[in-house]
Amino acid sequence: MILARHRLVGVTFTLTMLLYVDRIAISAGKTAVAQQFSLTDTQFGWVLSIFALGYALFQIPAGAFVDRFGPRLALTIIVGAWSFFTGMTGLAWSFASLLAFRLLFGLSEAGAFPACARVFYAWLPAGERGLAQGINLSGSRLGAAFALPLVAWLLLTIGWRFAFFILAVAGIVWAVGWHLWFRNSPEEHRAVSPDERAYIAANRGAIEKTAEPLPLSRLLALPNLWLLMGQYFASNFTFFFCLTWLFPYLQRAYHLDPLATGFYSAAPLLGGAVGNWLGGALVDRLYRHGLGHRSRQIPAMIGFSLSVVSILASMLCSTPLSAVLCLTLAMLGSDMTVSASWAFSIDIGRGHSGAVSGAMNMAGNLGSFLTSLAFPYLQLLTGSTTSFFVVGAGLNAIAVFLWSRARPPAGNADTKLQVGEVS
Repeated sequence: MILARHRLVGVTFTLTMLLYVDRIAISAGKTAVAQQFSLTDTQFGWVLSIFALGYALFQIPAGAFVDRFGPRLALTIIVGAWSFFTGMTGLAWSFASLLAFRLLFGLSEAGAFPACARVFYAWLPAGERGLAQGINLSGSRLGAAFALPLVAWLLLTIGWRFAFFILAVAGIVWAVGWHLWFRNSPEEHRAVSPDERAYIAANRGAIEKTAEPLPLSRLLALPNLWLLMGQYFASNFTFFFCLTWLFPYLQRAYHLDPLATGFYSAAPLLGGAVGNWLGGALVDRLYRHGLGHRSRQIPAMIGFSLSVVSILASMLCSTPLSAVLCLTLAMLGSDMTVSASWAFSIDIGRGHSGAVSGAMNMAGNLGSFLTSLAFPYLQLLTGSTTSFFVVGAGLNAIAVFLWSRARPPAGNADTKLQVGEVS
């Protein structure tokens, strides 16, 4: 029998798949879009990065919106809005309009992952949140991986504009289905049995019903939050390269056709999905063995270390297969850290987990913003891609150190941290 909370994780998995299918479509369509508007690589870098900038800057407000109004209404609005601007991307008529629609698309998507964090806070026992986050976030990697060859095929079949229209309709259908099915707590949902409801209540901790927004000064006073923000910046720097520039990089470096490039580019994203599952399972296993905050810390440090080694190894590769294998391991390692990050943000935020995870995700997507620009500009300045990969490896090494400093507040044996407490 599939329990209601497990069905919920499956639904959020489809959400993150859809989110990243919509997000990566512009990368797979790079050649067609760039030709349509006569864009240089640096201009297309702005098309990619303007999304990440809007997405990053709206994370904290969007997270606070989720905390205030609940994930049922919030996600309905969020998914509906981003689907609308996905469709509008297909109507772009100039470089400026394309930038505007991608910025608004990024702003609209901003609350999706903070909303999922708030959902898991209310619906899941603490010992199940790591794997649930891993499954949920693996949807983003699988969605992106499947989108690369799928969107490449759609582009060849119906053109890039109609591909965006189809994606917009899919998102609106999801938003309507979510509003009809979901409730903000398991106590309000008819599909949750009394036994499951009691089990969730006994193992998730007391639920804080947030009435007022968390003041920004109090939010930013958390040392643990700054550590989370710094390491998430590093992981997104690695991930966003695979999401955006890997496709055109492989196509140009190894003279591949679009369909072959799509399959090669999907491999690191599949590795990321495995990393999310592996990291999430390890987080929960260590937590159930009483390791508290180290159940978050250990998987993250292992993952970032693997990513450092793999990125450096990719610089020595001379074939697309060997380069992709190294980058797949780098993504696997980088994404081993993601479940730990989101689980720890829920630990810290609790009733304000939307705002706390939004702050972390804001920093991560500033990393995404810089990745989109760093790749073409560093290549332009140095004449090669080596400097970009060195920077990526260096950021992951710094993230290992940051996780080594993550601690729960003094006097707490586990990771059930309170907002406003410091280590």
